Amino acid sequence: MNQENVETLKNVADGVAAVTAIGTVMQLLPAVAALFTIVWTGMRIVEMVAGKPFAEIIRRKKDAE
Repeated sequence: MNQENVETLKNVADGVAAVTAIGTVMQLLPAVAALFTIVWTGMRIVEMVAGKPFAEIIRRKKDAE
């Protein structure tokens, strides 16, 4: 998968996470959807802070062990 497709997929997932968060707050979706949103948003925040894709961060930790 090329980098452009990865970024497009991330943007779609960001949109889904936002809709899920709104739906959960309005009590339209179950708690499982809220969990997905929390996990995805956390991953994106880690990417923004680190400046690297989440997959690279995870690989680095496995390589260090």
